[in-house]
Amino acid sequence: MHDFNELYEQVIYQNLGPLAELKSASLIAAGSHNQGIRLDTNEGAFFLKLNFDHEKDTLVKEAKGLDKIRKSTFLKVPEVFGCGRIGDYNYLLSEFIQSGRYSLDYWENLGLGLAHLHLTQQPKFGLDHDNYIASLFQKNLESESWLDFYIEHRLEPLLGKAYFDRLIPLDFLKKFQEIYPRLESIFPNEKPALVHGDLWSGNVISTQSGEPCLIDPAIYFGHREMDIAFSRLFGGFDNRFYESYESILPMEHGFENRMGIYNLYPLLVHLNLFGIAYLPGIEKIIKRFQ
Repeated sequence: MHDFNELYEQVIYQNLGPLAELKSASLIAAGSHNQGIRLDTNEGAFFLKLNFDHEKDTLVKEAKGLDKIRKSTFLKVPEVFGCGRIGDYNYLLSEFIQSGRYSLDYWENLGLGLAHLHLTQQPKFGLDHDNYIASLFQKNLESESWLDFYIEHRLEPLLGKAYFDRLIPLDFLKKFQEIYPRLESIFPNEKPALVHGDLWSGNVISTQSGEPCLIDPAIYFGHREMDIAFSRLFGGFDNRFYESYESILPMEHGFENRMGIYNLYPLLVHLNLFGIAYLPGIEKIIKRFQ
């Protein structure tokens, strides 16, 4: 389908009804897998995410993640109006979030809202369906053990993919796996918490009124410290965020030492998506635990 206006109109018709009319469309974000388009209609502005991934349900799973998070925290999460496939394109149509300056209590609210999310719990780690982090598959087979879940469904699949794609040699793969027995006593015993799963600054935006809004989740029930560690991987959030979060859910002793182990997963994600520039960060963590 080469006429994108025709595609936009079909999305609008299928999800907003026959009275909705497209006025204009503008590209506002573009990546290697997704495009973000603002659609202005007679019923307001909407955000359309498109990708060209054949036979992938990434955007369907993203919509499920957004809906799950919205029901589990007071933080703003874009409302989903529909998702599916038209022609060669997968799409997700959601509420358009007009950005604005941070409110004075932006970081405090983000910390409280994330704690609220993490208080949504279930008996087992995992999820009732598989999903994705960016374009990479996440298997969420439920497990009573966080260590087993983390190794089997987070580290091993991406470690194997990196080896298969010749991003790492066999000797490094073996060195990586040698740390697994040392992780048996490192994690605190906590209930499985609903985590955003891809919590970095690019996936938290400010609304027009200056409140934090969560986007692009990769949800599952995991160890809550995963989100906190990930938030600190690429520069971190304002200290007010962490202080606010810990006023509700204090971190267990030793988090600073565990943080690198949690961040092996997002670093493996970036290694597989963007190449060997992320390998030194992984090597540094592995050396600490050898």
